[in-house]
Amino acid sequence: MMRKNMITGYLLFILLAIFATFLATAQHQPEFSKAGFFPVENTGRAVSSMNVAWRFHKGVLQDAEAVNFNDSNWPVVNLPDGIEYLPEEASGGANYQGEVWYRKHFTPNQDLKGKKLFLHFEAIMGKSKVYVNGKLLKEHFGGYLPVIVDVTDHLNWSSSNVIAVWADNSNDPSYPPGKDQEVLDFSYFGGIYRDCWLVSHNSVFITNPNYEDEIASGGLFITFNEISQKSATIQAKLHLRNETHKNFNGKIRYEWFNKAGQRVLKSEVSVELKKQTAQIFSKIDKLKKPELWSPESPYLYQLHISVLNAKGQVVDGYRKRVGIRSVEFKAEKGFWLNGKPYGKPLMGANRHQDFAVVGNAVPNSIHWRDAKKLRDVGLKLIRNAHYPQDPAFMDACDELGLFVIVNTPGWQFWNNEPSFEQLVYSDIRNMVRRDRNRPSIWLWEPILNETWYPDAFALNTKHIVEAEMNGGLSYTASDLQAKGSQHFPVQFTYPLDSMELNKNYYTREWGDNVDDWNSHNSPSRVHRGWGEQSMLVQAMHYSKPSYSYICYNSLYQTSPQHMGGALWHSFDHQRGYHPDPFYGGIMDAYRQPKYSYFMFKAQRDSQESNIIAETGPMVYIANEMTPFSSNDVTVFSNCDEVKLTVFKDGETHTYKKGKSENGMPAPPIVFKDVYHFMDIKAMHRKKKQNEVFLLAEGFVNGKVVVTDTVRPALRPEQIVLWVDDEGVDLKANGSDFVTVIAAVADKQGNIKHLNNSMISFEVLGEGQLLGNEPFIANPRQVSWGTTPVLIKSTTKPGVIKVKASMFFEGALRPITGEITLNSVPTNEDLIFDEKELNAQIKIEAGGATGINDTANKALKEELKKVKKELNDLRLKTVEKQQADFGEKIDDN
Repeated sequence: MMRKNMITGYLLFILLAIFATFLATAQHQPEFSKAGFFPVENTGRAVSSMNVAWRFHKGVLQDAEAVNFNDSNWPVVNLPDGIEYLPEEASGGANYQGEVWYRKHFTPNQDLKGKKLFLHFEAIMGKSKVYVNGKLLKEHFGGYLPVIVDVTDHLNWSSSNVIAVWADNSNDPSYPPGKDQEVLDFSYFGGIYRDCWLVSHNSVFITNPNYEDEIASGGLFITFNEISQKSATIQAKLHLRNETHKNFNGKIRYEWFNKAGQRVLKSEVSVELKKQTAQIFSKIDKLKKPELWSPESPYLYQLHISVLNAKGQVVDGYRKRVGIRSVEFKAEKGFWLNGKPYGKPLMGANRHQDFAVVGNAVPNSIHWRDAKKLRDVGLKLIRNAHYPQDPAFMDACDELGLFVIVNTPGWQFWNNEPSFEQLVYSDIRNMVRRDRNRPSIWLWEPILNETWYPDAFALNTKHIVEAEMNGGLSYTASDLQAKGSQHFPVQFTYPLDSMELNKNYYTREWGDNVDDWNSHNSPSRVHRGWGEQSMLVQAMHYSKPSYSYICYNSLYQTSPQHMGGALWHSFDHQRGYHPDPFYGGIMDAYRQPKYSYFMFKAQRDSQESNIIAETGPMVYIANEMTPFSSNDVTVFSNCDEVKLTVFKDGETHTYKKGKSENGMPAPPIVFKDVYHFMDIKAMHRKKKQNEVFLLAEGFVNGKVVVTDTVRPALRPEQIVLWVDDEGVDLKANGSDFVTVIAAVADKQGNIKHLNNSMISFEVLGEGQLLGNEPFIANPRQVSWGTTPVLIKSTTKPGVIKVKASMFFEGALRPITGEITLNSVPTNEDLIFDEKELNAQIKIEAGGATGINDTANKALKEELKKVKKELNDLRLKTVEKQQADFGEKIDDN
């Protein structure tokens, strides 16, 4: 939530958090895998981004795969692309479902000639067909896993090539999830909504597990045994393919590097690989004194894999980030990590991947920021509801210390056709193959969520995971109520009075509390714009309500056998089967926090650590000092003691945490009957506005370690803007975007939460405003004092200026605000036809329009400011006259 009423106070809060993160991470910039690995120079392997400049058509067309098809009047989009831009309220079938076409024109670099070439789509929603130069090379069913195409023998080297992709996200029960969107608790959206890569390498190469389609094979497969702080036994299996007409002799080299860049282990294995064959090569090593991965210390080694020929020349290779850890579920002893009991509930949240305006089509940086925001509040687990999520999000979980429950695509649907069941099994295999080497994996959830499937199906899914993991982490989970749940070591349920001795339990979804499953009214479902009272109800419901319900507090009162729970849900998201979005997130669809966000943050440890996230003490006042604010002041804090001061030199109230409380670490603190609007009125009439505030001080070991201040907002005077980027650079790759938030504020910077103005936006320079049309982004109505927009980069790094002004201007209306940000060069090799990009006709109006304002425009802005200052002076007379004729205030 734009914290606080006072922008200056909020910005100080943000700057302190950013500075703390800076100290811990040295302005950490995340990196993301590409097609499942991190490229290394001089290995013979390269990855290029195919995201830029695709012609796009929405609707049914015939022969659009043909090379000579005329697409010159189609708009040009960059991937990830979600077909359309939608308003924040886009549930109940507002999104398009149907056929779409994408066409990309490009001429490959001659350096790639003679290489093996694969197109790697991270996901295409729905059914899809991929054509290259008019030839169908791949047909795929399902929207959440890779689509990989060997294009080696299908490219023209002396002329342009055309990749055509047909996709259809219409309802189709023949493949999972299978359920019609009209009866689905999330939305399908559509398009090529994740990245697309062109992978090139030599003809002796490390394979891709999703392309090879072999059990427990393909690519690199790392497993660990006998893990302790003294040593870890590592088994590395590498699948190589030789597509040359000669036998290959050489070796595989493994080099392990620690965070300091020091090599801590090197090993090699000989390779003899016959022509036109593929084979797995295994190597067992022991690493002494390993740094072990955990949410509290997500240590990642850099593993460099090189394939060398007989002359010692590298013919293929790449880098993987590897975390070493052991996971065990020991029934009544609970969850054990790295040979030790974890010791407390593992608290997490569910996450759908959609974002405001763009649906599922979010860039890698947004996936990372999502994970970072959830780690900031102390969460340590994410359940990927209800499908495998973007590799970038999984990269972030590895890096930030978030365990993941990985889900098979599915929700409340079963089709008795054998082909449907086989497609589910294929999804399970491919999600395991994609993510099997990640330290963040906590559980595989191979069953279909909340579905009445056959008992045999449940057991088959468990066996598939175990076969694919073949010695790796193969723990699986199922709903307790579902058929076949007895086969699974972990069962999803609410806390039970009686538990089986050989099982562990986890609450996969908690927090929602609807009146019935048609109306969907719930104290958990709160739009941020409904204000502080509604948000307080949600926060209290999630934490420790006065009524009996599963909550944070009750999950902390279970035995170790019940290992914790995942909140439903982290962010507001769109749904198919209800006209309302799901409002139960602790942040909204733009990732603006609600009060529950700070309640969760208060549950984290007050001790600082060096992970890449906010840590340490926090305090937050959940009262905006409006005329309608509660007389009771709620504070969220993880400190031992909190002191609340009301006004300068005013009353103080103190809360001290009990030492023997059984339950959540930090229940909400409520100071009863300490805030009264009439007291503010009296101080303001005395011209003592600067003395009116609430000050919360958090103490640890008797010392003040953190503070928070709230002041009531006065007259709205200005529009202020800030960037929500978690310190991550905006990359000039034509796909990245960042959230810019505008707020109406008084002269001192206090946010005017009780303001519903319409704000217009203008973007100048190397940026574009996404959804640049009424009712989506421009103009946008202020809600609870703020309104966010999404600013997308171009392919050219440079300065971006964002201006926000009143849609209906007036002499006494708040003055225009502006902010300048910069996009930085991308390290990706972008493949696109420059003519296609220049011909782009789907560019957002208001984007890339030149950074310099005209002299006349600048002069008009200055004149507005001068007029406003003159009117402010004239208003003093009005204010005095109103006071003279109004209520007389007793100064005593």
